[in-house]
Amino acid sequence: MSDSKEKAVSATYKNNPKMGMGGRVGHGGFAPGEKAKDFKGSVSKLFAYGKSFVIFGAIAIILAIAGTILNIIGPQKIGDITNYIVNGITGTINLPEIKKLSIFLIVIYGLGFIFNYIQSYIMATIAQRLSYKLRRDIDHKINRLPLKYFDNNSYGDVLSRVTNDVDTIAQTLNQSLGTLVSAITMFFGSLIMMFLTNYIMAFAAVASTLIGFLLMIIIIKKSQKYFLNQQNGLGAINGHIEEVYSGHTIVKAYNGEKAALKSFNRMNDDLFINAWRSQFLSGLMMPIMQFIGNFGYVVVSIVGALLAINGKIQFGVIASFMLYIRLFTQPMSQFAQAANRIQSGAAASERVFSFLDEPELNAEFDKTKTLQYVKGDVEFNHVKFGYDSDKIIIPDFSMKAKAGQKIAIVGPTGAGKTTLVNLLMRFYEVEDGQIKIDGTSTLDVPRENVHDQFCMVLQDTWLFEGTIKENIAYNRKGVTDEMVKEACKVAGIDFFIRTLPNGYETILTDKLNLSAGQKQLMTIARAMIVDAPLLILDEATSSVDTRTEIIIQKAMDRLMHGRTSFVIAHRLSTIKNADLILVLKDGNVVESGTHVELLSKNGFYADLYNSQFDAMSE
Repeated sequence: MSDSKEKAVSATYKNNPKMGMGGRVGHGGFAPGEKAKDFKGSVSKLFAYGKSFVIFGAIAIILAIAGTILNIIGPQKIGDITNYIVNGITGTINLPEIKKLSIFLIVIYGLGFIFNYIQSYIMATIAQRLSYKLRRDIDHKINRLPLKYFDNNSYGDVLSRVTNDVDTIAQTLNQSLGTLVSAITMFFGSLIMMFLTNYIMAFAAVASTLIGFLLMIIIIKKSQKYFLNQQNGLGAINGHIEEVYSGHTIVKAYNGEKAALKSFNRMNDDLFINAWRSQFLSGLMMPIMQFIGNFGYVVVSIVGALLAINGKIQFGVIASFMLYIRLFTQPMSQFAQAANRIQSGAAASERVFSFLDEPELNAEFDKTKTLQYVKGDVEFNHVKFGYDSDKIIIPDFSMKAKAGQKIAIVGPTGAGKTTLVNLLMRFYEVEDGQIKIDGTSTLDVPRENVHDQFCMVLQDTWLFEGTIKENIAYNRKGVTDEMVKEACKVAGIDFFIRTLPNGYETILTDKLNLSAGQKQLMTIARAMIVDAPLLILDEATSSVDTRTEIIIQKAMDRLMHGRTSFVIAHRLSTIKNADLILVLKDGNVVESGTHVELLSKNGFYADLYNSQFDAMSE
C-alpha cells in the first residue's frame, strides 16, 4: 500500500472544503496539449446548466437586437441629411426637415444606448449568478466525491477549476454573449440596409470584406487548441505551486529547489507558449479588420464616385455607405474577439463540467436506519478490500472489539493499518464482507451517521484560520465556552491558551507559531468535545519529542476512557496497555493478543518491538 494511501484518512479531512486543502503530487484534468474531446458539448452543457436564467437572457438578447437595429437605422437618416445639405448648396437648405431628422437620430441613438446598458446589466448579473452557482456546486461536489478521486488528482488543479475556470466562464458570458448577438444583428442588419440602399455598392462592399471572413475563420480554428491548452496549463501550474508551497520545508530540507524550479519552468514555458500563441492569433484580428475596413472605404468611395458622376445615386448614398461599411466590418472584429473568449470559456467549461460529472458516492436517501445510543461493539467479518479491484490489499480480515476496549493496530508501513480505519469510517467501501457496529452493518446506515459515532486524532494535525474556541468546537452546535475550557483542561492545553494575548479568542494564523505538541493537544480537545463512543488515533504521537509524547499520551488516555478505541502506532511502547493488539502484515492479521502474550510468542510482533530498541541502541 502506498504512502498516500497510508495517509488517506488525513487526506479526507484536508479535502473537506470547510477544512482547507492540502497538497498532493500530480495534477488532474486534461494534460497540457490535450485537445478537448467535446468542445461543442461543453458549450451546450453550460447553456443547459444556466437554463434558470433563460428568460432574463432572452430579454438581454432582445434588448441587444433592438439597440443594434436602432443604430443601423441611423446611417440612412444621416444620408438623407447629407442630401438636404448638398441640395441646399444650389438652393435653399430645408432646415425643418434636417431638424426633424436630427431629433429622430438623437432619440434612436439614446434609446439604443439605454437598451445596450440594460442588456449589459442583465448579462453581468447572469454571469455572476451562474459563477456563484458553479462554485457552490463544485463545493458540494467535493463532499460527494470518493476519496479515490483525490488520490489521483492534485488539490491545486481542483482549486484552479473553482477559481480560474469559473471566472473565465463568467467573463465569457459577461463580455461575449451580448457582444456576439449585437455583432450578428449589426452584420446582417447593415448588409440588408446596404442592399436596400444600392445593390451595386453593396456587392462592392461585400467583395472587399470577404477576405476578412476567410482570415477570421482560419485564425479561430488555429487558435482553438491553444486556448484549451492555456486553461489546462493554468491548472497544472497552480497545482504545482500549491504542492511546493505546502511542502516548502521538505523541499528545502532535501535541496529540491532546483528540481521544483525546473518543473515550474517547464510548466511556465508551456503556459507561456500556449498563452502567447492564443493571444497573438486573437490579436491579429483587430489590425486585419481595420485593414479590411479601410480597404472597404476605398472601394465604396471609388464605386460611389463613379455612380454619382453618372447620376445614378445622390451624394448622401455615399455618406450612408461609408457608415455602413464601418458597421459591416466592425462585427467581424467583434466576432473574432467573442470567438476567442468563447473558446476560453468552452475550455474552462469543459474542465468544470468534467469535474462535476465525476462519479459520486452512492446516494443514501433510502437508508432510514441509524445508529443510536451506541455502546461500541465493533466487528470486522471476512472483510475484503483493494484500492483497485485487481490489487487486493486486505484479502480476508475478521476481528471483534468489545465496547470500551483499546484495540491497537501495528505493522510495517504498507501493511494496511490506515486502510482498516478508512473502511471503518466508510471512506472506502468494502469489496466483500461486513463491518458492524453494535451488530448493525455500516452499509445499512448513512455515512454521516457512521461518522457521528467517531472522534479522531490524526498524525497530521489540522487547524484552520479562526479562533482557538472555533477550532476546538469545530462543526458542533450548542458548545459553550465552559465546555471548551473543560475539554482543554482535560487535554492539558488550557494553561498555554490562557497565556496567549486573547486567550481562547486568539486567532490561529501562520504568524502564530505553535509546536506540534500544542497543535496535537488542541485536536485532542476537539475530539473530547465530539464525545463520540468510538475513537480513532492514527499515529497521534509520531511527530513529537519524548517529553511531549508523554503529555499527549496522558491526554489520550483520558480521551480513550470509556470509549472503544482503535490506535494505530509505530511506537509500540505507547500501546503496551492495549486490550488487544492486531499485528498486520500484507493486509492479514498474522498475530493478535495482549502485549505480554505477543512477546511470549517471540514472533513477528516481538521482532517489531525489539527492533525499535535495537535501532535506539545503535
